[in-house]
Amino acid sequence: MPLRHVCLALIVILLWGANFIAIHFSLQQFPPLFLVALRFLLLAVPVLLFVPRPQVKWRWLLGYGLGFGTLQFFGLYLGMAAGFPAGLASLVLQSSAPFTVLLGALLLGERLGSRRAVGVGTAVLGLAVVGLARGGADGWLPFLLVVLGGFGWALGNLASRQAQAAQPLRLVLWMSVIPPLPMLALSMLVEGPERVGTAVATSFTAAAAPAWWGLGFTIVGGTIIGSGIWVWLMGRHPAGTVAPFSMLVPVVGILLAWWVLGQTPALGEILGGVLVLAGVLWANGRPLRLPPPRPTPRA
Repeated sequence: MPLRHVCLALIVILLWGANFIAIHFSLQQFPPLFLVALRFLLLAVPVLLFVPRPQVKWRWLLGYGLGFGTLQFFGLYLGMAAGFPAGLASLVLQSSAPFTVLLGALLLGERLGSRRAVGVGTAVLGLAVVGLARGGADGWLPFLLVVLGGFGWALGNLASRQAQAAQPLRLVLWMSVIPPLPMLALSMLVEGPERVGTAVATSFTAAAAPAWWGLGFTIVGGTIIGSGIWVWLMGRHPAGTVAPFSMLVPVVGILLAWWVLGQTPALGEILGGVLVLAGVLWANGRPLRLPPPRPTPRA
């Protein structure tokens, strides 16, 4: 990759790592389920008006929206609202990678292979270490909710793979059309109109400015700019060249959470995080193949 493309990839990583800090600020004002609905509603309106629908089958668009857009952020926002740290959430959400490998083998008949099996096992072991470290502090529920978010991301990965969109950015943007209605209905049932109304009524104050900043950042920085650059890079370089950069997102997320929010990970969480990242990199890497020996010329 040229240096300017490497710099673009690093900008995306910075945006996606900061995304978790932005979500943290938004959750200080809005209930989590309503926040998911609001995030995608504000993006869905201009998409419906100005972006042509991607030429993919509706079932894959729905699957992508329900997995990546709805279930992922349902688990992530609820887990963070329940007290799971923003930086650690950026790490645990990487559980989407082993889930994607396992679901691809189970549902699509993709070959797992010994290398991927070892990588998935290592990542799962790392998640267990993180879960044990956090479970003793805050209970297991916040951790399991974020893992559920990773599972939703994996389902979305499978749907987007099956969609085979000629213009992937349109698929990413149109995904935002799916979550608002189901998430708004869940918010009314679980969080209630009174809680949602109070959050909205008190949001137009100076104290709520960080929440609106966080919401705007997740929409513009995380989704439009970040995903737009990422799709552009994926269209110009092999996936194996671009995808490993995403492993830097938890590093940026944890460092920003430590710097901005004062969230310091424990030793067990760091150890588990190293295992998760190593497992994901190993499962998605390619085995080293030595070049075949040249034939010895005859005398």
